[in-house]
Amino acid sequence: MNILIIRNNSNAAALDASMLLAAYLDSQGVAHQELDSIPLSIESVKDTCSHVDVSSFDMVVSLGGDGTMLRTARLVGKTRVPILGINFGHLGFLVNSSEDGVVAIVAAALAGDVVREERASLHIDLIAHGEVVASRFALNEFSVTRGTLGRIIDFGVDISGNHLVDMRGDGLVVASATGSTAYALSAGGPLVAPDFKGLVVVPLAPHTLLSRSIVTDPSDIVEIDLSRNPESREASYFVDGEFITLEEPVDRILVRKSNNPTILLRYKNEGFYSAVAHTFFADQRS
Repeated sequence: MNILIIRNNSNAAALDASMLLAAYLDSQGVAHQELDSIPLSIESVKDTCSHVDVSSFDMVVSLGGDGTMLRTARLVGKTRVPILGINFGHLGFLVNSSEDGVVAIVAAALAGDVVREERASLHIDLIAHGEVVASRFALNEFSVTRGTLGRIIDFGVDISGNHLVDMRGDGLVVASATGSTAYALSAGGPLVAPDFKGLVVVPLAPHTLLSRSIVTDPSDIVEIDLSRNPESREASYFVDGEFITLEEPVDRILVRKSNNPTILLRYKNEGFYSAVAHTFFADQRS
């Protein structure tokens, strides 16, 4: 057994938990390695991957909040190594409560007393002049928004080769079911159960009286056409909330479900709808 621990190194509680966990694993003769989460930005994760063979680990333990989990999922990428997230952050919708203690939770995972969830992730291709200039992974969402000048952008949306709509507004979010509880939700999108494998497409502040979110089939590909925007309306691009730096503006973006899901381990799993009720509707019930 070999475990990779990724801890939020700006969070004192997560750092303390990582030291406690390391001591426990040593006492059990379990091999482990620790990494800080802050350096795992979208621009540096490839450098980290070059000296860490993620596929050699049997499990990854993420100590932090949902942000740490997103960075962990980016590092794990297509390897399908299961991730056990333990919450030392704020909302913690993707991670397990730390109430029982990090040792008890990891011990349960080592004993197989957890639930495996396969979460659909996203593959994003950014295209300029007919060529893919960058590809990215996302667990939650990809978003295209108005750029540094703050002007609204024009964009077209096609789904699997069928032109759907031309829009003007702040941009667009394309989310997985997991990401439906994040940016897409705040933009007015639907809550989608995590087993769903399709995509959720949500306009951002569209300049129209008619606007709807769209839920796609798992096999659908969402194409965003940005070719009509002049330099004064240059767009910005974000993957799981992190800004993507590109050498030139892109003309089109293709977003589809990745062939490799992200595996999450759930400890004392309360179920999606119970978590939704507890997280989003607690104020209404009190």
